[in-house]
Amino acid sequence: MELVSITEKAKNQILNIFEHESNTKGKGLRLAVIGGGCSGLQYKIDFSEKKDKDNIILLENVEVLIDPKSAIYLKGITLDFQDGLNGKGFVFDNPNAKNTCGCGESFTV
Repeated sequence: MELVSITEKAKNQILNIFEHESNTKGKGLRLAVIGGGCSGLQYKIDFSEKKDKDNIILLENVEVLIDPKSAIYLKGITLDFQDGLNGKGFVFDNPNAKNTCGCGESFTV
C-alpha cells in the first residue's frame, strides 16, 4: 500500500503543472503537514528539492516528496483534484482526521 493515494485526476494535474511551470526543474512536489490553521494542523503543497529522509512516490517523471514527520499525519490519505464551478483545487481526504474546519484546509488527529 502506498503511503498516500493519488487519484488519476490529481496525478494528471500534478504532471500538467510540472510540464508547464518553469520553477520545477530539479524539484519534486512536496506534501507536508504544518502547524496552523483553525484546527491546529494544515496541509501544505509546494515545489521542493529532495531531502535525505523523504518518502518518495514516483508519478511518471515527477517525484512526490513527503518528509518523515508529515508522513505520520498523511499516511492513508487520498489526494484528489476537484475542478468545475465549486472546485477547490487539490483536496486531501484524510480518514485519520478527527475534526476538519469548514474550509477543509486544516484538521486535528
